[in-house]
Amino acid sequence: MFGIDITVLGLAGLVALAAAALAYGVLYPQIETEKKAEGRLRRVSASETDRTKIKAARDRVNEMSKRRKSVQDSLKELEKKQQEKSANTAPSMKKRLLQAGLSISLAQFYLFSALFGLFAFLVVLLAGAGLLIAAGVALIGAAGLPRWIVGSMVKRRCRKFLDEFPNSLDVMVRSIKSGLPLNDALRLIASDGQEPVRTEFRRVVESQQVGLNVPEACARMIHSIPLPEVNFFAIVIAIQAQAGGNLSEALGNLSKVLRERRKMKAKVSALSMEAKASACIIGALPFIVATLVYLTSPDYMMVLFTDPRGHIIMGASAVWMSIGIWVMRNMINFDI
Repeated sequence: MFGIDITVLGLAGLVALAAAALAYGVLYPQIETEKKAEGRLRRVSASETDRTKIKAARDRVNEMSKRRKSVQDSLKELEKKQQEKSANTAPSMKKRLLQAGLSISLAQFYLFSALFGLFAFLVVLLAGAGLLIAAGVALIGAAGLPRWIVGSMVKRRCRKFLDEFPNSLDVMVRSIKSGLPLNDALRLIASDGQEPVRTEFRRVVESQQVGLNVPEACARMIHSIPLPEVNFFAIVIAIQAQAGGNLSEALGNLSKVLRERRKMKAKVSALSMEAKASACIIGALPFIVATLVYLTSPDYMMVLFTDPRGHIIMGASAVWMSIGIWVMRNMINFDI
């Protein structure tokens, strides 16, 4: 009975297998056709999806290109405006006093300059020099020396501002990333920053209080700090206000750029220090030699001061020395 059951089951299995093979042979073309149709449908769907993705990517690229072009146009327009302002408006003495951080008025500055020139005139006149020489010294003391002092103070204040400005930008970046708006970040620098950055940002905040918006208030900073880095900052704020974008990232990139510019300036200064020392030695050498010759042979040198031909020689020498010093100065100074 057990053997019969196995035989029957085997025959049934063979019959089922034969029937399945026959059905597969009959239905194989239809199965293949359906499989190919399904494959074609899948490829068409994938191609449509890829086409949609490509179109979306193309649209994003076009949008980014339009936005980049808009930013570049805004940047060119702002730079053109800044160049027109700098070309048309030369810094007045009142603006120079503001840039130097002096609290005196323009009338006080001119009064001090006149008193200083009068003092120099009296000192030189009492020392026994001629009236013409005393007048020349008085002119230098009244018009030249005070302006030179103010110019030196402006440069020193700009260097201090440039040393602290990247740190203030980093504070602004962290403030904006933490959720503070730009106005609060500016007030934070105006209250807790280092001088002279704190004073300049306080002026920006005060300008907003009288009705100016943030880009206009930042653009006015160039009047008190005549630096290209301040112009960069104003342009970044103006572009962000016009085109939008990630302000914290833009300010962070600006901070990195300012630090790299400072490193480059320090490197150029170190590399040109030898040339500067050589220029100083060459410029001072004629005066040193003339002083030594005067100390050893006074009569030999006094001819230049007593004879009219000596005056001509000294005048021509001063002109040529001035040209040489100007050429050497332009050769060792680099703008970055």
